[in-house]
Amino acid sequence: MPVQWAGLSPELLLTVDREGGERLCAQLERQLRDAIRSGRLQAGERLPSSRELARILGLSRGLVQDCYAQLQAEGYLVTRVGSATRVADCAQVAPAPTTPPPGGRPRLIADFRYGVPDLASFPVADWLWATREAARTMPTADLDYGDPRGSSALREVVAGYLRRVRGAAADPARTVVCSGYAQGLSLALRALARTGARVVAYEDPGGPATATAAAEAAGLTAVPVPVDEDGVDVRALDATGARAVIVTPAHQWPTGIVLAPARRHALIEWAERRDAYVIEDDYDAEFRYDREPVGALQGLAADRVISVGTVSKSLAPALRLGWLLCPQALTESLTDLKRIADRGSPSLDQLALARLIESGRYDRHLRRMRTTYATRRTALVSALAQHAPAVRLSGLAAGFHAVAHLPSGVEERGVVAEARSRGVGLYGMSACRSSGAESPAQLIMGFGDVTDRAIGEGIAAVADLLG
Repeated sequence: MPVQWAGLSPELLLTVDREGGERLCAQLERQLRDAIRSGRLQAGERLPSSRELARILGLSRGLVQDCYAQLQAEGYLVTRVGSATRVADCAQVAPAPTTPPPGGRPRLIADFRYGVPDLASFPVADWLWATREAARTMPTADLDYGDPRGSSALREVVAGYLRRVRGAAADPARTVVCSGYAQGLSLALRALARTGARVVAYEDPGGPATATAAAEAAGLTAVPVPVDEDGVDVRALDATGARAVIVTPAHQWPTGIVLAPARRHALIEWAERRDAYVIEDDYDAEFRYDREPVGALQGLAADRVISVGTVSKSLAPALRLGWLLCPQALTESLTDLKRIADRGSPSLDQLALARLIESGRYDRHLRRMRTTYATRRTALVSALAQHAPAVRLSGLAAGFHAVAHLPSGVEERGVVAEARSRGVGLYGMSACRSSGAESPAQLIMGFGDVTDRAIGEGIAAVADLLG
């Protein structure tokens, strides 16, 4: 479908060479033919009016009209009384056919992918309201590049929110707005590399691909550290010689374990003794169901913890908005790295988020989503109890994913492949293990972006595979 440009006369890049031997009309005809044949001008796309194109190129209007008439006669253009001149539908050379990728992807009955919130529940009306309010009230100065740490309004609001809801020791002056978790992690690792750190540890199981890629880009080596029923193994961490570790203490990714109080204190003691830092991924702490709230680790040791938060799970990944709570010793370096990376995240989006949070609409959205995810969690538990009672679930106290423990003898990879052929997206724990091991066989079942009905239909479709 061609782009329908607004305005009476869309611009078009054409040039004329008055010193060459080719006639001006012939030059114009040739360039327009080439633009249409190459696809630079699409079928149905509107051309500038003859008057406007003549003005832009410094030509007579009659010359441009003669050019358009010639191309119309050749079948390249069409004109209608009272309408603009457009590229003819049959004028373009058809592109060479492309070979479709092997193995067409079936339409999924249910996709239990993890890490994605309910995208259909994004509060569009509230976001539009917040954007309008931000644009209406923002000072003109806020349209400039501004502070690389981010909008002072958003940093004030986020710091207040995190103190209130997460028990964080948040200071607006030591808060840096970033473009989601990926950039936040990258900035943190680069800042640590500047301090002389060479090794960063990450939880295993966890996110080996993400941690390794971010570490390598920062010039660091990433090493796995095992997780047990109390969280990350601090003794094993100490043995690695790492001076940084990436953890998910409130809801360990992907097991769902909460870092035990004794481990929290041991981890902080390790950081102080080793002159090391903890990178806290506080990724879905807002969503809890049947447990007491767990405060941010950063609230216990603000000078040793870099806390990364985003709205990717609470609102939507597409917003690409997050923040870093920085230790005093690293704030200047993190600010400098953010300035080098992109000179700051989009200001209007930051101001809109600030308005959304301080208006109470953000909290209202979170309350609504807790109810939605709790209902879906119940639907998943009920469907498995009915269709695959041998499967045990864990990690259900918070977030919007669970771990399904498959019975002995069930092969993880085989289940995932066969489920896909039946139109159900299942995902194995092996992708989250540094070794890639498929034993014990487990599935990570996300229920954030799948409806209650789809959960039931999906589990019913693969029940016999689950044992």
